Amino acid sequence: MISTKLRDYLDNSGVAYTRHAHPAAYTSQEIAASIHVPGREMVKSVILKADEDTLVMAVLSANDTANLDILREVIGCGVLRLATENEFRDAFPTCKVGAMPPFGNIFDVPTYCELSLGKNREIEFNAGTHDETIRMAFDDFNRLGSPTMVHFAQSYHEGVQRLAA
Repeated sequence: MISTKLRDYLDNSGVAYTRHAHPAAYTSQEIAASIHVPGREMVKSVILKADEDTLVMAVLSANDTANLDILREVIGCGVLRLATENEFRDAFPTCKVGAMPPFGNIFDVPTYCELSLGKNREIEFNAGTHDETIRMAFDDFNRLGSPTMVHFAQSYHEGVQRLAA
């Protein structure tokens, strides 16, 4: 079932969105394949830990990986690393672990969105579960989520995502 916090937020905003059920999947690439959505439109939320005390959300396409060096400079922290599930599980109380929607703002988590996602008319993302997604206009997401837009993504082919920077 869709995250109640996300559903209430979207419904109260009055934006149009559609929900799509799919077989349980745990990576953005698996989800994109199962619902036949291009990887550039399937958005994932990567949870990072800045200087060991602040959770940060990085939003990018299923096709890409985050360049932590770029994000660390933008955020202005000394150390930036992937957060463990134990570190973020309680920060998203109405979501299954690993299925967080890209709206960090409704969970009080600063959000950074890959600039190139703005080229998409629509995006699809986890709805807080491993078996349902939401599709909506990118412009609505950008307006409601108010992420910091920055170019930090790189193709998986350009290099391996490090655990810390």
